[in-house]
Amino acid sequence: MTDPIRPSGDSAATIEAHGLTKSYGKPAVRVLDGIDLQVGRGTVFALLGPNGAGKTTTVRILATLTEADSGTARVAGYDVVADRSAVRRSISLTGQFAAVDETQTGEENLRMMARLTGQSRAAARRRAAELLERFGLTVAARRPVRTYSGGMRRRLDLAAGLVGSPEPGVFFLDEPTTGLDPRSRQELWEAVRELAARGATVLLTTQYLEEADRLADRIALLDRGRIAAEGTAADLKSRVGGDRLDLVLTSRDAYLKLAGRAVHHSPGTLTLGIPTDGSAAQVRALLDEIDPDGREIERFSLHRVTLDDVFLALTSNAPMSNAPTPNAPTPNATTPTPPEASAHV
Repeated sequence: MTDPIRPSGDSAATIEAHGLTKSYGKPAVRVLDGIDLQVGRGTVFALLGPNGAGKTTTVRILATLTEADSGTARVAGYDVVADRSAVRRSISLTGQFAAVDETQTGEENLRMMARLTGQSRAAARRRAAELLERFGLTVAARRPVRTYSGGMRRRLDLAAGLVGSPEPGVFFLDEPTTGLDPRSRQELWEAVRELAARGATVLLTTQYLEEADRLADRIALLDRGRIAAEGTAADLKSRVGGDRLDLVLTSRDAYLKLAGRAVHHSPGTLTLGIPTDGSAAQVRALLDEIDPDGREIERFSLHRVTLDDVFLALTSNAPMSNAPTPNAPTPNATTPTPPEASAHV
């Protein structure tokens, strides 16, 4: 085994990956096909993509739960293979379902986690009280977790991940809002924002475009095991275009006449999207130019480019192959912990 790679104090990147590949099954199906990532310290980075794109597999490799077939990765300055234990001491991993004991109270869950990390009874009580206060759970501290809302359980799950981890720390959140109602999702978003504000580095995987748009400093769009695009939300939107004037035409002849200058087409509804800078002056000029007599446009609306547009423009329309689900056990797994369960490693 090679010597452990020690942290470099001057590196601005907390998570680095180069050329990660991973295949599953026989015959082998490649799930990751050369992933490169660099996540800056104290930022929120979103891996955005559909089911089967490779998001969970990427997180499992970075969290030392699975080894890549090829490539290298460092987390908190440590090599994920050569110094696995040091990586695990530096991170918290939260999967798609909260890993807390529903029969215990929130306080009991945190005190138990603290004791498991070797803290004394007194230190465990202090740490539990501190985290309950920080995550807004003090009032519910002595209630059984089964009475908590989805958002409260998720906040408790994040708190549990901090019990024994050095702060500000590195957080891997693998589709953490799956199954949550809108209010609970908002609660978790606030918790993630607070973590980042305190200097934590967060790598978030999600299928929710709004979630990536609202939370992430940078976004990587993962499609069929490859990074299709990366940048800030604004950067990605600029690759697709600016604003769009959506016109619903009154006839098929009018639709066909304008189709050549449109960037969005919906023949079923006779709707075309025409590029615009969004200013009132240009919108008026376009309407006057396209329909000077007021007979060919039934109605119009101004459409701001969203991550939905980016996603549709930059990812494949083809269905995913018969790649195994990332939640399936893998032959090179370094731990039996299933990826769909949270693991405070």
